[in-house]
Amino acid sequence: MKNTPFKAQHEALGAKMVDFAGWYMPLQYDGLKIEHERVRKGVGVFDVSHMGEFIIRGADAFSLVQWVTANDVSKLYDGKVQYSCLTRENGGIVDDLLVYRIDSKTYMLVVNASNIQKDWDWIQSQNRWTDVECINISDRTALLAVQGPKAMDALQSLTDMDLHSMEFYTLQKGVFAGVENVLISTTGYTGAGGVEIYFDEEHAQTIWDAVFRAGEPLNIGPAGLGARDTLRTEMGFCLYGNDITDETTPLEAGLGWITVLDSDFCGADALRSQKNGGLTRRLVGFEMIERGIPRKDYPIVTKEGEVIGVVTSGTMSPSLDKAIGMGYVNWGYHQKDTTLYIQIRNKQIQAQVVRPPFYKG
Repeated sequence: MKNTPFKAQHEALGAKMVDFAGWYMPLQYDGLKIEHERVRKGVGVFDVSHMGEFIIRGADAFSLVQWVTANDVSKLYDGKVQYSCLTRENGGIVDDLLVYRIDSKTYMLVVNASNIQKDWDWIQSQNRWTDVECINISDRTALLAVQGPKAMDALQSLTDMDLHSMEFYTLQKGVFAGVENVLISTTGYTGAGGVEIYFDEEHAQTIWDAVFRAGEPLNIGPAGLGARDTLRTEMGFCLYGNDITDETTPLEAGLGWITVLDSDFCGADALRSQKNGGLTRRLVGFEMIERGIPRKDYPIVTKEGEVIGVVTSGTMSPSLDKAIGMGYVNWGYHQKDTTLYIQIRNKQIQAQVVRPPFYKG
């Protein structure tokens, strides 16, 4: 397994460590519910250094990024971030990612840990431009997600950058905890607010210590993969490998809002055809009406037992104290308030389609 720069810190905190996408990562420290609530109501720190980062720069950088991603990169300005996805010619999702515009000739793509090599190879295979340089900085980039409503208060003393004035999905670059060239963005995977902090891994100890020291008066604490999953599920955020894959399209996954079909990108023709021809399935959110926790790959059925879909994500929501999930269902069963049944072992447990986010704060 690969290690992030914070392996020693996780072990010192007594974290339960697991193999996640080939990385040695903390599942939990104090307990999933404690960490989940820490982020929803205060401030929690996630080590997400396993994520991948690519720099795309040069006069043709825009052209390459615009071609490989489904969203419209021309809408970005310096210091703006965009959620998007990489799509294949057939419309399948290579990965979902964040696109950072550093300046007009420099972009940073942040991709999922499990897809770093796949994404890198895909982008290289699609590059037909000459004045563009692609640099994979994943191995030397550390990343902490400091999330929660008190995150800005916890961190502001560490930088002259005005964190409170930053708009959602923007970035600043400057000095943080005495370290130069730190990139801070108002992004995250929790729906709780906060920032993600990118820096060279050689400064890992310095920044980790500074963050926890500055946040101590606000009861800052670590959070692991367990809380990350319950938090993102409550928001209806997709997880690659579960809710989106190479076999699903952004239109099927409810990501039409990041899929600009009147622009020219890889897979646009296939997605336009899919939209014109009509979708056959749709990713939906649902909450359990009867007692039972949905899990990945559980069948979704009608009252009569006909299989109409499959669960892709499911959990007991700590914030709502009810079981929630997401899954693909045949078209026609995707409408809000539709009654579904989740096949849990030998029982059909009633559920109802709802529109995420499940948790509205």
